[in-house]
Amino acid sequence: MAHAGHAHATDVLVAGAGPVGLTAAGELRRRGIGCRIVDRLPARLPFAKAVGIQPRTFEIWDRMGLVRDALAAAVPMLGQLAYVNGAEQPRIDLVLPPEVPYRFAALPQYDTERLLEEFLARFGSRIERSTELVSFTQDADGVTSLLRTPDGGEEEVRSRYLVGCDGAHSIVRKALGLTFEGGAFPEEYMLADVEVDWDLPHGYGVRSTHRGADGAVDDVLVCIPLPGPGRYRMSMLVPPALSRARQTAAAGRTSGAAGDGVAHGLESGRAPALPDVQAVLDRLSPQPTTASGIRWASVFRISHRIVDRYGDGRVFVAGDAAHIHPPTGAQGMNTGIQDAWNLAWKLALAVEGAARPGLLASYDAERRPVGEEVVGRTVRHAAHGVQADPDDLATVMMREAQLLVGYRGSPIVDPPDGATNAAGPLPGDRAPDCGGLTGPICAYPLRLYDLLRERDHVLLLYGGGGPDGAAALGALVRTARACAGDRIAVCVVLAPDTPAGEALPPVHRDTRGEFAALYGVEGPTAFLVRPDGHLAARHCPPDPRRLADHLAHTLMTPAGEPPTPSAPT
Repeated sequence: MAHAGHAHATDVLVAGAGPVGLTAAGELRRRGIGCRIVDRLPARLPFAKAVGIQPRTFEIWDRMGLVRDALAAAVPMLGQLAYVNGAEQPRIDLVLPPEVPYRFAALPQYDTERLLEEFLARFGSRIERSTELVSFTQDADGVTSLLRTPDGGEEEVRSRYLVGCDGAHSIVRKALGLTFEGGAFPEEYMLADVEVDWDLPHGYGVRSTHRGADGAVDDVLVCIPLPGPGRYRMSMLVPPALSRARQTAAAGRTSGAAGDGVAHGLESGRAPALPDVQAVLDRLSPQPTTASGIRWASVFRISHRIVDRYGDGRVFVAGDAAHIHPPTGAQGMNTGIQDAWNLAWKLALAVEGAARPGLLASYDAERRPVGEEVVGRTVRHAAHGVQADPDDLATVMMREAQLLVGYRGSPIVDPPDGATNAAGPLPGDRAPDCGGLTGPICAYPLRLYDLLRERDHVLLLYGGGGPDGAAALGALVRTARACAGDRIAVCVVLAPDTPAGEALPPVHRDTRGEFAALYGVEGPTAFLVRPDGHLAARHCPPDPRRLADHLAHTLMTPAGEPPTPSAPT
């Protein structure tokens, strides 16, 4: 795995073992890539910080092979109950189309980290605790990093790539010289993990606000259900006695910012106590209630910032190291997990020598626009609420679920096919799930995601529209195997009445017509599904030369050469 003249201790070094870093390391190890993950903390923090799990994140965990454990640990998020000055507002129900396989949920961050850490352990890897990245230098062949070890010593590590998942005060971001433009909210908040004895509907969050005479919100309580009877993660404005801003202003200092000037995250100092939480509940709870069983509480600040680029050379940033914003809609951690997943499959191909030039550069091209959109949207929602979104409720729900994230126009995604039915997904879009797929051996209908699970690139072929439907797909299969070998799997879906040719792999039948309807197909069509579940190409009619041309922008052949087109047959 080493370049000539350089010994690599590992292929990829990941700095930071939160959910984002663990996702990157877990996906790399799942693909057989050497990876070390270090974290300066001695142990996992027992705090329910980021708690919302979006449906798209469950889809990622499904593709990775760890969704079952996550579903067992999480609790459903059914919607939100809203109150203004004590008056109940229209309830928000979190409703998604029936073909979406997962719903909204809540899970304490420490449990998310536990699940990902256990997943990483399946591949013989562990977090190197009390180990801090101090500095690094990079050259044309790799990155040399200096680590401070648990005993206070230093270790030099050589890696092909470095990924900074080290949070809002990222060492990696600072050392790369990335800008981190934005600002901070003046308000201070407190978080608390507590139990209450109200009888509000189970599975619903609670948002209760007070508006003053001028109509502005001057008091707020937001409660997210957690596993356990009556247990919630609550956020509230900080009372004056706990305000660091007041304390530091009185002392003539700047409030809430670390040495880098970024005021974001948990603060040290006096933590809120149960009476502080109870005082807010007495003012804003929709029902009289008593708080108890406090597990943790803290004061925190919120900023909104984003880097000017997501990497430089062989070094990349992801998650809070790249973008920070209000926690509205539980977008932050979930966006960071998608960052890590997008980057990890590309790094894996690069380490294997299978990536074409430009593949790693597409990480910034694809993920930075997503980060910019999330930062802007969460800032708007923090000020005016999700209800102020101008789109219809169904679109708002899909966007909040992160199911509308896409990469149309990406340099590694085909432009739309002019003949494509607009009702189906276009290149760059998320590949939707569907049901009703029956196979030659399996006696029960499968979901499409069952066929995609734990696979990398998948050539998804649809045949229908007459007796020649399957015959048109044979050359695609041969081209895929010639261009990418075992780096690409082939999945064939046929309409119920289309004969299966002998040249095709085992096929699945679209018995209920769900695939044809959701993918907008009427005749033979080829889809290339990327490892992250987005479409890279859609060809209608299928064309081996177009497929080979596309793969030439992403993959090297097993022989180490760009793919060459297969002659049509």
